[in-house]
Amino acid sequence: MFRNTMPRYEVLSGQAIDALDKAWRRLVTEVGVEFASDRALDKFRAAGQRVEDNVVFLDPDFVLEQVAKAPREFDVAARNPANSVHIGGDSMAFGAVYGPPFVRQGAVRRDATMQDFRAFTKLAQSFKVLDSAGGVICEPNDTPLDSRHLDMTYALQTLTDKIYMGNVVSGPNARDTIAMSEILFGGRDAIERTPVTISLINCNSPLRWDDRMLDAQFEYSEANQPVVLTPFILMGAMSPVTIPAALVQQIAEALSGIALSQLIRPGCPVIFGSFLSNIDMQSGSPTFGTPESATGLLCTGQIARHFGLPFRTGGAMTSSQVADAQAGYEALMTLLPTFLAGTNWVMHSAGWLEGGLVAGYEKFIVDVELVQMMQEEFRPLDIDEGTLAFDAHVEVGHGGHFLGAAHTMERFRDCFYRPMLSSSENYERWMRNGAVDANGRAEKVYQKKLAEYEPPPLDDAIRTELEDYVTRRRRELGD
Repeated sequence: MFRNTMPRYEVLSGQAIDALDKAWRRLVTEVGVEFASDRALDKFRAAGQRVEDNVVFLDPDFVLEQVAKAPREFDVAARNPANSVHIGGDSMAFGAVYGPPFVRQGAVRRDATMQDFRAFTKLAQSFKVLDSAGGVICEPNDTPLDSRHLDMTYALQTLTDKIYMGNVVSGPNARDTIAMSEILFGGRDAIERTPVTISLINCNSPLRWDDRMLDAQFEYSEANQPVVLTPFILMGAMSPVTIPAALVQQIAEALSGIALSQLIRPGCPVIFGSFLSNIDMQSGSPTFGTPESATGLLCTGQIARHFGLPFRTGGAMTSSQVADAQAGYEALMTLLPTFLAGTNWVMHSAGWLEGGLVAGYEKFIVDVELVQMMQEEFRPLDIDEGTLAFDAHVEVGHGGHFLGAAHTMERFRDCFYRPMLSSSENYERWMRNGAVDANGRAEKVYQKKLAEYEPPPLDDAIRTELEDYVTRRRRELGD
């Protein structure tokens, strides 16, 4: 887990924050938010909110009262305590890509499989810079739809000893994640005392929370497991085309979902979520790594801090079909503001391609390199007698060089960041070594990591109990 102590980059004036505040209040009061769940409607109705059909017209002061119940910061426990994370404040935690139905290996784009899911899980375990493999790293299309969440959760729990994300396709899937977490961590009391999983609850933007996501939200919030209440906004499609309007809608959606979690269980942990980009107005396709998404990301961080909430946004996103130059610069266009904003929970940190349709092996490695470099860049400087290096100037004198200076010899092994992927060879040497480009080098890195992978230790009795649970539930589900 990385602690970002650099100053936050804030782009909204006090006047702008006031204007956004007035606008979201008007939106939830006059237009309202739809909740496709009788349980959710009953919660809001019992709390004195006006409900018409499935639409809740919210009192903004009531919303803020509920939001104030959520913790500003909280811990999430990993089965290896060294990999537990803190969410909020200066902490940044990073997870891999989430959701793609396809994978790319080199020139091959194909359906994702369970073998791919396990491979990406192993890669996430292999890189310290990643705090989590995530959840649906890719969608294993070779496993039964009704039970694949069991295989994915089992892989996350056994192939890594880091935190993991819960399944949110339905209430029963969420209950399975919770039950398996109870097995892994020693019971319901243990996971309620310190949460062990984070789950993504997406809003069906604009202004609608659907029944399946809400069913999962009820399960996780009742169990005191944090949920990321995330408006899914592509400007021009799921929101108006202007950034201020998208921000207002995002606030209304996120705060309404957070208010529901606090009605379910006051004080349960939540994360202010944001997935904000735009569409190409010529083709209608989603675009990522855009200037507009970067601006929205910076605004989101400031807005979440305004409400005293930990937040999720950013990642290493791109619309590119392959891990090429476009993929690199678009990923950096999203990652840099992710750090500048001080994002607490960063999904899609490694592997995202083609607007999230594809998990790329080579792109995974490129993104890990980017995250490592960003973390190095955002470490504060140590300024002391040793780093000021006056003695080195005395030793070298005028017109000399510092290659052999004592100061250099003491520090040369770790004085600069050493990339695992970049090449700084001269042209002749690079040609002699096969003229391998970044994609080719990334291929070698991930293959080497997978070959060297060793599963983290797990008590045999716990493993057996998890396996028995998966077998029983698969049978009950008819698979």
